[in-house]
Amino acid sequence: SPGYCWPFQAPRSQLVIRLPARVQPTAITVQHPLKESSALGDISSAPRDFTVSVSLCQALGAGTECWGKAGADEEGEEETLLGTFSYDIEKEPTQTFPLQNELPRAFQSIRLVVHSTWGKSRYTCISRVQVHGNIMGRNAIGRA
Repeated sequence: SPGYCWPFQAPRSQLVIRLPARVQPTAITVQHPLKESSALGDISSAPRDFTVSVSLCQALGAGTECWGKAGADEEGEEETLLGTFSYDIEKEPTQTFPLQNELPRAFQSIRLVVHSTWGKSRYTCISRVQVHGNIMGRNAIGRA
């Protein structure tokens, strides 16, 4: 709801989303309130440029601890970039971005890195992130 978000203490922020099942991701949705819905009338903390990635070591079952420093997982494998996107505060508050690089694998986690905001230099705010894709596994039904 308007006024509630995940605040990050820097304009360059990241989050790793642990999915409820192994998912072959196809798109990501990011949501931030409209200026009219904001309690302060200011949405400059909205993410602007961001990337989405996965780690091969994580796909093999090592979990979210795969992401290390400098974009490499714990086995030295580089993470795989699934896309670079821009959230537009002039458009709808909920924006879906089809992934630019789809992989033929399922993942339990996905990483979103915010590289810039629409003006705030001290923090970033995200209201909602959704991962879309195909659930993989023996009893998989539906989509993530």
